[in-house]
Amino acid sequence: MAISMLERREFLGAGGAALTWGLLRPGVAFGKGSTDAAFNAALDRIFYDELLLAPEDATGYGLDKGPRAQLKYRLDDRSEAHRAVTLAANRRSLARIRAFDPAGLSQAGKRNRDVLLYMFEQRLVASRFELSSVQRPYTITQQGGAYFGVPDFLDSQHTVETSADAEAYLSRLSGFGKVLDDETAYQRKLGARGIVAPGWSIDLALGQMRKLRAATPESNAMVQSLVRRTTAKGLAGAWQARAARIVGGTVYPALDRQIALMEQLRRTTKDGDGAWRLPQGDAIYAAALREATTTDDTPEQVHQIGLDQVADITGKLDAILKAAGFTTGSVGARLTALNHAPEQLWPNTDAGRAGLIASLNAGIAAMEQRLPQAFAGFPHNPLEIRRVPPEIQDGASNGYYYSAALDGSRPAIYWINLKDTAEWPKYSLPSLTYHEGIPGHHLQGGYAQAGGELPLLLKNYFISSYGEGWALYAEQLSDELGAYNGIERAGYLQSFLFRAARLVVDTGIHHYKWSREKATAYMVDTVGFAPARSQREVERYCTMIGQACSYKMGHTAWVATREKARTALGDKFSLPWFHDILKEGVMPLSMLEQRVEERTRERLAAA
Repeated sequence: MAISMLERREFLGAGGAALTWGLLRPGVAFGKGSTDAAFNAALDRIFYDELLLAPEDATGYGLDKGPRAQLKYRLDDRSEAHRAVTLAANRRSLARIRAFDPAGLSQAGKRNRDVLLYMFEQRLVASRFELSSVQRPYTITQQGGAYFGVPDFLDSQHTVETSADAEAYLSRLSGFGKVLDDETAYQRKLGARGIVAPGWSIDLALGQMRKLRAATPESNAMVQSLVRRTTAKGLAGAWQARAARIVGGTVYPALDRQIALMEQLRRTTKDGDGAWRLPQGDAIYAAALREATTTDDTPEQVHQIGLDQVADITGKLDAILKAAGFTTGSVGARLTALNHAPEQLWPNTDAGRAGLIASLNAGIAAMEQRLPQAFAGFPHNPLEIRRVPPEIQDGASNGYYYSAALDGSRPAIYWINLKDTAEWPKYSLPSLTYHEGIPGHHLQGGYAQAGGELPLLLKNYFISSYGEGWALYAEQLSDELGAYNGIERAGYLQSFLFRAARLVVDTGIHHYKWSREKATAYMVDTVGFAPARSQREVERYCTMIGQACSYKMGHTAWVATREKARTALGDKFSLPWFHDILKEGVMPLSMLEQRVEERTRERLAAA
């Protein structure tokens, strides 16, 4: 369901004469290889240089302090010149990593080198198509673009504890207009090449831009965020007046220019909803699918895997629903009926939303008590559950996750879209909690951030097939730990059915040229989700190409890898031993399989 972790931007890089080596800390030698210290120092150098080019990441990591305090005053540069600089820097970083001979590295160093080579090679894929991302080829969509991301970033990640923090907020707000203009210019250039989001996506984006623009400057959400937090900290100053002048004088005019461009592009964008509508669309989709799944499976193969798994999971749900008294109609129709059962619904009110979020927090607390059955020495990191801001809920995903700051200054946040609480029947919420929180994204990310053998470059790295596959595996593990009660097992299997249907829908849209309407109807009929929720999901797949396939493909790999190890080890297998692989950080699925096989051989040899 979620787009997980602090989202890494495709234009991160290092290098250039303007980069300052003086900001670097010494490399930490975590292995015994003779070149590990030099390798780690080089990796730290790349990491800290990247922060200079991505100040929003510096804030997300909690590293916009001390010698990097000035980064808190800047937003990421979205100009075309900056894209070119960071593309070249990524190429240099890849060359530097390749230059280290793996023969001199420890085993951990070799693994990290392999993952980093994969990381930087993937960063360069989109440049073959003159894009910033193959999974997100469109710059401005209903859930993409600075208009969508910057207000949320300023409110949820830019901390305000001191007057200097508030001044930094104003500085970033002052830069927002240029960021919007740079993105407008880039979208105009892409538009000339026919790379524009589908018409309905532009309509949704325009609606959200106009909502952001409609408020008076003084009542704009970005202004009110600063007012609320400076008031809470007792920070005296004309914060509202100063912020309102910036919004009215700089941000709104830039937003007006972006609205005007998108209105123009709306009249010219091509029909259709999938990647096939783009120049080189088939090749872009193939690259996006490979990037999302870290496999070489073709769209046809992924589509068939989805159909097969839909049939299998539907059969399992059939039995559970019949046992619960839902016997009439298809499985999708019976799930729809269950969704509308009065006892399953939270009131669609502020009180109902508060109750729903309280239930999610209770689920996290209950799962904490079960974790020792399957994990040894697991991290205990704080997690906040928040409602997606109403001003972006129309186009936002149904949920997503922000990882915590590396320095502990900001907790992880799991966001849930509560536009309509009827989209979240009670039986479906436990699996959501286990996916987004623990033992899902939050636990996996906590292991990676604490990973003693991981360089900083890999502590917040995210590969969708690994991370989303783990989160879906976490839902299954929760069932194995006895966490679901009664009909909640139907919610867990519906979650799996949903992810299997994504394989069918994503390939249907981008390869078989399904319309958004056909894909939504398939999702409603197959999974039983509410039409509005299903449509929002499908709209995400249309503009975030291939990513929807990462979940079930990743889950299949996690389960197959675990069962292979269990078979080989017999009574020497344990869940805590298997799950210790999380300490080694995110990696492509093929490397995950290889690494578990190596650990299995080591365990057999030591027995």
